[in-house]
Amino acid sequence: MDGPSPVRRDTPAESTVPPFPSLFWPPRESAVVLHELDEMWKFTLFWTLILYGLFHLGAVGVAVLMHGGKKRSNWKYLWLVPLVYALIAGAEALIAGTLVGLMVGATYLVGGYTMSTWIPFVWGWVNVLVLIVSSFRIQGGL
Repeated sequence: MDGPSPVRRDTPAESTVPPFPSLFWPPRESAVVLHELDEMWKFTLFWTLILYGLFHLGAVGVAVLMHGGKKRSNWKYLWLVPLVYALIAGAEALIAGTLVGLMVGATYLVGGYTMSTWIPFVWGWVNVLVLIVSSFRIQGGL
């Protein structure tokens, strides 16, 4: 008797890795899917990095605009704010995109499904929305 076999799925011979965004419309009319875990992880990570970057860019824009009426001497350190926001966004996106991409990709593989290229895009938005909701203090508690 052989030992337990690893969970794997044979990919079709004609399958190729789609180019990065590969978002197609309408969603049901195309067969652009991801077959391998590393593809699923990369797409989720890229979308999370892009969306985190956009939202942090908006936040730093508001921070710089709010500083508009301040004294001139404070402006010499203002260039650090976008840099700090970019570093924080990159670190958060790397952690969130990696964890979610690997978990969702492994779930699809274990279930024997292929992943549409829209799924990493949606999970990138879920990551951003979780970040936004967690930035508010919850009053009242549990």
